[in-house]
Amino acid sequence: MRRILLASLLAANTTIAGASIPKEQLMTPPAGARHYTISSTAGKHGDVWSWTTPDGRVAYRMSMSLRGWVTETDELVTLAPDKRPSAIAIRGYTDSGDATENFDVDANGTASWKTSVDSGSAPFGTKRYNTYGGPWLAGEMDINALVAAGDKGVDLLPTGHAGIKIGQPIEIDGPQGKKIVKLAFITGYGFTPSPVWLDGDNRFFGNAGVIALLPEGYEKDGPKLKDIQDKAIADMVRDVAHDFLKPANRTPTLVDNVLMFDSVAGKYLPNRAVLISNGKVAAVGAAGSLKVPAGTTVIDGKGKTLLPGLWDSHQHVGDDWNLLQNVATGMTNYRSPGSMIDEALSIYKRRAAGDLLAPDGKISVIIDRKDPLAAQGALTVSSAAETIAAVDKIKAAGLWGVKFYTSMNPAWIAPGAAEAHKLGLHVHGHVPAGMRPLDAVRAGYDEVTHINFIMMQAMPQEVVDKANTAARLEGPAKYGKDVDLDSPAMRAFYAELSKRGTIIDPTLTVWEPLMTSDGSALSPEYAPFADVAPPAVVRGWKISGYPLFGGLTRDDFRKSFDKMVGLVGRLHQAGVRIVAGTDGYGLELVRELELYQLAGLTNAESLQTATIIPARMTGMDGRVGSIAPGKTADIILVDGDVSKDLTNLRHVRTVFLDGYRLDGAALRQASGLSGMPR
Repeated sequence: MRRILLASLLAANTTIAGASIPKEQLMTPPAGARHYTISSTAGKHGDVWSWTTPDGRVAYRMSMSLRGWVTETDELVTLAPDKRPSAIAIRGYTDSGDATENFDVDANGTASWKTSVDSGSAPFGTKRYNTYGGPWLAGEMDINALVAAGDKGVDLLPTGHAGIKIGQPIEIDGPQGKKIVKLAFITGYGFTPSPVWLDGDNRFFGNAGVIALLPEGYEKDGPKLKDIQDKAIADMVRDVAHDFLKPANRTPTLVDNVLMFDSVAGKYLPNRAVLISNGKVAAVGAAGSLKVPAGTTVIDGKGKTLLPGLWDSHQHVGDDWNLLQNVATGMTNYRSPGSMIDEALSIYKRRAAGDLLAPDGKISVIIDRKDPLAAQGALTVSSAAETIAAVDKIKAAGLWGVKFYTSMNPAWIAPGAAEAHKLGLHVHGHVPAGMRPLDAVRAGYDEVTHINFIMMQAMPQEVVDKANTAARLEGPAKYGKDVDLDSPAMRAFYAELSKRGTIIDPTLTVWEPLMTSDGSALSPEYAPFADVAPPAVVRGWKISGYPLFGGLTRDDFRKSFDKMVGLVGRLHQAGVRIVAGTDGYGLELVRELELYQLAGLTNAESLQTATIIPARMTGMDGRVGSIAPGKTADIILVDGDVSKDLTNLRHVRTVFLDGYRLDGAALRQASGLSGMPR
């Protein structure tokens, strides 16, 4: 199943490197070709067409610009007599580089494939090749095959097994009037069941979500379909939540003789005892010193580390299953830098009712100028007055912050930030095109998200002026390696950020694979999960890196990434607060902390960026972020000595969430992980 990118923070290149086929050489859909569109509440983002060629092959063509992130691909499929693809040729380019992919079956029944990240061969047998990429609509063949297979499902190449479950029909309106569609869930391609829509004959109809793939004319049905599938998913995760959040898991617990991380002091304390009762930390003392009530569960902490639950300060919450996985990997809190208001309120409501197993946190809403490059899911505005009104709307919804985006008119930032501060809201975001980060901070930003926007302080003006396009990555990739991080101008920049109390959310793990990967191996943030994640997910984690351009080499990109890491270190040295965020699954969080160590932060300082510092940023430090009597028991117990190796944070044994004692292995299984990561 081709990978569908639902959201991304970047804009794609328009200069394509390597052997990828230029747009002009891709197939042109004929008149009358089936036509699907790619859309969101922000508008239309692209098109996909399908048709049958004169020689009987099935052709697809996709063209998309998602906030400037460009995909231009085509696909030609040869069907065997049993209707399985026996040859597939994909060409073009995506945000991850060359999209070339080839699959074929020889006369002896041996299937062979080659992509930009892997190649292989195996007996074809009764299996079905799972493509790495290609136009999204071509996934209809896989969906239709799953329907035809029924309960037995389909074995996949290179590996895996997929199935589908079909739900009840509903009625929607379309260009030809009423139409029956059915919500189905597919398994085998991701961590958890994924929604897809079928027509009345149980054939592929479309996908709905933040980004929708629907037949032309049905775009307005996207939000309705999304609401229906969101409710269906909520019903699934409600049952999971009830299984974990039961009274038997909230009885008193003593963790004794354990190494404990004191996040406030930034120290590891050996031989400690912590008593958890009634959802809170009841007592902390020396090992063996605490008296416990009858019926207390006692956990021997020898060889383990007890820590405040982890924070991901750049987690775009909204997917219920992903929230469950966040808990499984030790995340008890988050800051979402951009969620839709209705989804945010739904998460809060269901979590409070015990119907959603999720971390607790604070949520911002994105505000962007009405523009083709506007962020999907944003409140879009056309003036300073509308900006202020959008800020008021966020406050009225009871949410925590405002996130401005790259297409905002710089003149609207100061009045918008002033209104937000008047209402007690946090102000952060991407830096709008035409502004440098110091301009944004002086206009009212409390925090800047993404290290590339901090690097924008040292970029040429032509890069700054186009920071809502590919320039926001390509500029730092091209010029970053030559930036003098210790120049007087940069040191003055760090000093002013520190003086103003500015917070930085670097998300280094976003840039590491894009800038350093060549497709030969998994990026370090995902490699530890390779043995416990579904095969199709692991394959999708492999990328060939952001396409090279302008004569630059991958080594040039790597040197620029090293400067990004060094920039985090300089900021920390200057006293600028850093909060750890991933802008991903959340699985990347420990690698983010590892990179902070490479930047020069100590083990404890790195861990503080994912514990007490974000708790203070959100104003939640009175109840979470550290282990102390009276605080909420959002705590994790991990195998190993974290003081010696931060990667032990991945070895979650027990999660205490609001005082509930949750088994790490059971959490992993429920969230689609088959075991303990490396």
